Amino acid sequence: MAAQSTPQAARERAAELARVLAEHSRAYYIEAEPTVSDAEYDRLFRELEQLESDYPALATADSPTQRVGAPPVDDFPSVDHATPMLSLANCFDDEELAEFDRRAREGVGVDELAYCAEPKFDGTALNLRYEAGVLVRATTRGDGVTGEDITANARTIRNLPLRLTAENPPDFVEIRGEVVLPRSRFEELNERLEADGQKAFVNPRNAAAGSLRQLDSRITATRPLVFMGYGIGRVDGASLTDSLYGQLQQLADWGFIISPYIDRVTGLAGCTDYYQAMAERRAELDIEIDGCVFKVDDGPSRDELGFVARAPRWAIARKFPAEETTTTLNSVEFQVGRTGALTPVAKLEPVFVGGVTVSNASLHNMDEVARKDIRIGDRVVVRRAGDVIPEVKEVAERGQNTQAIELPEACPVCGSAVERIEGEAIARCTGGLVCAAQRREALKHFASRTALDIEGLGDRQIEAFVAEGLLHSPADIFALKAHRDALLEREGYGEKSVANLLGSIEAAKDTTLERFIFALGIREVGQTMARDLARHFGSLEALQHEAKAYHQRLADVWEQHPDNKAARDRAMAAEGLQAVPGVGARVAQCIADFFTEPRNVEVIEELIAAGVHWPTVDTETTPQPLSGQTVVLTGSLESLTREEAGERLEALGARVTSSVSKKTDYVVAGERAGSKRDKAEKLGVTVLDEAGLLALLEQHRAAVAD
Repeated sequence: MAAQSTPQAARERAAELARVLAEHSRAYYIEAEPTVSDAEYDRLFRELEQLESDYPALATADSPTQRVGAPPVDDFPSVDHATPMLSLANCFDDEELAEFDRRAREGVGVDELAYCAEPKFDGTALNLRYEAGVLVRATTRGDGVTGEDITANARTIRNLPLRLTAENPPDFVEIRGEVVLPRSRFEELNERLEADGQKAFVNPRNAAAGSLRQLDSRITATRPLVFMGYGIGRVDGASLTDSLYGQLQQLADWGFIISPYIDRVTGLAGCTDYYQAMAERRAELDIEIDGCVFKVDDGPSRDELGFVARAPRWAIARKFPAEETTTTLNSVEFQVGRTGALTPVAKLEPVFVGGVTVSNASLHNMDEVARKDIRIGDRVVVRRAGDVIPEVKEVAERGQNTQAIELPEACPVCGSAVERIEGEAIARCTGGLVCAAQRREALKHFASRTALDIEGLGDRQIEAFVAEGLLHSPADIFALKAHRDALLEREGYGEKSVANLLGSIEAAKDTTLERFIFALGIREVGQTMARDLARHFGSLEALQHEAKAYHQRLADVWEQHPDNKAARDRAMAAEGLQAVPGVGARVAQCIADFFTEPRNVEVIEELIAAGVHWPTVDTETTPQPLSGQTVVLTGSLESLTREEAGERLEALGARVTSSVSKKTDYVVAGERAGSKRDKAEKLGVTVLDEAGLLALLEQHRAAVAD
C-alpha cells in the first residue's frame, strides 16, 4: 500500500507516523502511562519502516526507526554507555522467523546455526557498570547510546548484586538486564497505592518502569522489583566464552538471576519448538514475557553478521500474538468474592488471544460497564494486559437486539440482599455470616484471637470443617460438640485434642460485647469501631434497633432528595449511628445493611440461643485525660508492644486508630515508622517517639492517680 503512494503522500504519512510514535514512546518510556497497546504501536512502527524502505530519503536521523526507546529526561544525569544498547528486530509469524534464519545462515555460509533462546521479559532495560567487581553505576537504555543515571534507585533492588560473586572479577564489565515486577506482587502494590490515595499502575511492566524512575529512591525501595540478567556488554580484564548461552551461565556465577527457561537450540526447528513451548507456559509464569529472543550463539558468526543501524543482524525477537481480539459477549454472570464483592464476568464466544483460548473475561464493576456502555450481544475487544485474567476493553461493534447488563438485587450465591454504598464502585452481598462465597473468611475471622479467640480452631481446621459440611455459619461452631464422634475419627484428632477444642469453644461463649460485634465481621467495623459502638449503645439490642432505624431514615431521605447527595448527607449527619465517634455515612450504611439482613439476624439469634453472652456495658463513663483524642501507632516499640501501648492509651480515654488524618491528635512513631509518620508531618500532626509516648502515659497516669 505504501509503495503505491505518491512521494508527497509518503512524506506526509511518514511525518505523521514519526510524530505519533514519538508521543507514544514518551508516554511509554518516560511517563510510564502507555497510550496505545503494544500491538497498535508495532503496527504503526512497521508501517513507517515499510515507507522508509520504499523511499530511503524518508529515513532521517531523527526517525523513530533510528532510535531505541526514548531520549533521557532532564531529571537524571545523562551518561554514555561504554557499548551501545541496541534494540532487536521483531518478527510476528513463522514465515518472518524462517526468513531471519535463512539470512543468518546465508550470511555465514552454513546449513544450520545454533541459537541462544531466551524469554523476552516485559519490563524496563537496565545497564549496570561494575569496576573491580563493585557496582558503580546503573543507567537506563535511553536512546541506546546515552541513558539516565539511576544508580541510587537500582541499588534498592534486592536481588541486584552490589558486588559480583567472583574471586577475580573483571576490571570493568557492563551487565545488561531487565527490571520487572512479578505478577504475584503487582496486585499487592496497586492495593497499597490506592489505599494511600495514589494512582494504580496499568500493568506490571509500567509498574517496573515507573518505580525505577522515581526521583526519591526511598519510594523505589518500597517496590518489589526484580532484576533479570540477559547479557554482557563491554568487558575488560577477563576472558569470556564466545557462546552467549555460556555467558548467561557466567552471569549466574556472578550472582545474577537469569531465567530458568534459557536454552541452546539448533536450527529453525529448535527455535519454533522453543517458541511454542514458551507460548504454552506463558500464562503460568510469575514474570511477564511478550515473546522469545533468538541470538546466534557463537561469537565468530555474530562478528561476521554484524549490525544494521538499529539492531544486530544475528538476533531477533519473535513476539507473541497481539493480546487483543474481538468476540461476542453472550451473557454476564456475577461472581461473589470472599468480601462479598460482586464482580460481573463476561461469558464470551471462545476466542484465542495471547496464547490461550478465552471464554470468560472480567468486566471489573458496574461503573466500568456503564462507562464503556457494554451490553450483552455486543462485539467486544478482549485484552490480556499485564495479568492472566482477560478483560473486556471496549465495544468494537454494537450488536443487534442487545440487552443491558443489570446488577442483581439478590446475591446469586445465598440470596441475601445486594447493596451498593453511594460513592463506591463495588456492590456487595450483605449476607456475610451465611453466604457460602464468604463463609470460610467469615468463620476464620469469627474464631480469630482478636474476635472470640477459639483456640484450636485455626484456618486449616475451619477450611477442613467447611469442606466436610460441619460448618455453615458461626452458630455451627457451638454445635460441634454434637459431632464429637466424627471429630475423633478425623486424622490427628484424639481424645485430648477434641476435648481441648470443645472446651475452648465452650469458653468462647463468655465474651464481651465489643468482641462479639467485631467477630460478626461487619464491613468497615474494626476493633476500635466495635469498642466505640459497644460503649455508645451499651447493648446489642440498642445497636440493632438504631441500625434498623437508620436504614429506614436513609430510605426516607433518599426519597426526599433523590438527586442531592449534599442534602442527604446533611439530613443523616451526626445522629443515630453517625453520633458514634468515627462513624461516617459509609460506615453507618455498612452497619445498617448488616443488621437489616434477615439471615444475619437469624445467625445472631442462633448464637445467643447457643449460650454466647457478655456482661452489660456501662455507657455512663467518667471523662478520662485523653477522652476525645485520637492516636495512631506506627513502627515498633522496645519497652512495650503496640497492643500494650494501645490498651494503655485506651485506658486513658484515647481512640487508637490505624489511619492518619487531620483529626488525628498524636502519631506515635517507633523504629522503622514509614508513610504514616511522613503523612503526620505533612498534615502538622504531633509526632511522638517512644520516649514521648511513655512521658505522655506517665503524665496522665499520675494525673488520674492524684
